[in-house]
Amino acid sequence: MAEHELSQAAHDRLAAELDELRTRGRIEMADRIERAREHGDLKENAEYHAAKEEKAKMEQRIGQITNILAESTIVDSSGADTAMSGSIVTLRYEDDDEDEAETYLIGSIEERHDEVDHVVSPKSPLGSQLLGAKVGDTVAYEAPNGELRVVVMTIE
Repeated sequence: MAEHELSQAAHDRLAAELDELRTRGRIEMADRIERAREHGDLKENAEYHAAKEEKAKMEQRIGQITNILAESTIVDSSGADTAMSGSIVTLRYEDDDEDEAETYLIGSIEERHDEVDHVVSPKSPLGSQLLGAKVGDTVAYEAPNGELRVVVMTIE
């Protein structure tokens, strides 16, 4: 299994972001650093230090995206009747009412779905137990305060 499972849309978005950062992002950052250098003594030049810090953050993001894409596989969860990476599941804790249900995306934080506030990794205790579950199933997982049980209400 690959380290990261991504939808095609997330993979494409990350590839576009990487291309943007490697091209236009680096050029703009080099220009910003050059303009900041023109303001004099680099030891006391706050604009220069801020630009260098932003460049370091950008390079870190480039490395992060490069690693994600290199270690990823594309998954398609549409039409699946069992929970899998990329699925959006609605859960409620066993003792809670249905109106207390929460919706989760099983997958990478990089997926970014507008309708989902919570992301659960397929490798987490909850995520690993949800994989393969069907609507109506109750799954148990080990949490820091003991075992918790959730009921799968919907899978998209």
